[in-house]
Amino acid sequence: MRILLFTGKGGVGKTTLAAATGAALAARGRKTLVVSTDPAHSLGDAFGHSLGAEPSEVDALLSAVQIDSRTLVDTTWHRLRAELQTALSGAGLDTLDAEELTVLPGVDELLALTEVRRLAEEGPWETIVVDCGPTAETLRLLALPEAVSGYLARVFGRRVTDSVRRLGTHLDGLRALLTEPSVTTVRLVLTPERVVVAEARRTLSSLALRGIAVDGLIANRLMPAPGFWRGGAASWLRTRRTQQDAVLAELSKAGFEAVSRVEHRAVEPVGLPALLEIATELYRDRDPLAGDGTPVTPLLRVRPAPDGYTLRIAIPLSRDAEVDLARVDDDLAITVDGFRRLIALPESLRPCRITGAESDADGLVVSLAGNRGRG
Repeated sequence: MRILLFTGKGGVGKTTLAAATGAALAARGRKTLVVSTDPAHSLGDAFGHSLGAEPSEVDALLSAVQIDSRTLVDTTWHRLRAELQTALSGAGLDTLDAEELTVLPGVDELLALTEVRRLAEEGPWETIVVDCGPTAETLRLLALPEAVSGYLARVFGRRVTDSVRRLGTHLDGLRALLTEPSVTTVRLVLTPERVVVAEARRTLSSLALRGIAVDGLIANRLMPAPGFWRGGAASWLRTRRTQQDAVLAELSKAGFEAVSRVEHRAVEPVGLPALLEIATELYRDRDPLAGDGTPVTPLLRVRPAPDGYTLRIAIPLSRDAEVDLARVDDDLAITVDGFRRLIALPESLRPCRITGAESDADGLVVSLAGNRGRG
């Protein structure tokens, strides 16, 4: 099983590229499901096919579905919430407090992600391609399993009911699925504009912080090569393409060398023939599952040092990134550009104390002195 998550700023064409990738995989003989978790639900428009809340066949080996988060909330969460409220009331909380504690932020997004996992485990598909929402929503979505799991641990403590235990186990499984690079990877779609370089790096930093692998960047809507353009618009088109080439060069200089490219179409691509044409340009002779060759690096790597250890945290950082690092018991609290995560220290490093930290092009390097107490 493979899961490909497509995300990017709103309006960059991620839905079209997700649909094109799904169509290409099916054309190569892989049974594929394309899933939309984007509230805009434009996936059906890209296929030119009416979609609902249950998977429907678009073509041989290709199916698609638009997840209805509100229905999932009504049918799934309300029942579980009632069980959690009962458990909390039985632990001595009054009804109002129990109701407040079981209002989870982002529960509709979490249930959409849960539905993706259910489809992956129970369905007949070899590959699932997910058209996620815009980048900010996707980053929040992918952080939810760990955040909600921590929330439940703080709220319930030792008062664990069967319902809480089942939910916690499910969240742990969901987090494991998202952070297994041999199964789940992200493809970041962008347009070649000046503002995208810093944003792309911030997005990659946040995904790396969550332990979620990125296997490709796609620059969409690139103006065609000038060639023999003539007429009044030729100068404008050349200027636009020159600007885009400069952005791509800046991306390469910033470390994003393997950026796939898709040219702008004069006509909106709708339907399988148009989508397959885009997939041919995007992947050429490559297997669409293979990404663009971007290496997947482990989040944490430990190396011995003369006075202890160095812990490398593979988070790509922009030059102006705001980074905060703190020790919290056996965890490191890392905040990058407002995104925070607690990362459990490897067991061998827990007796050590932090003596310094610095950043380089590959992320953070934390120095620890061995077996000298905690800092």
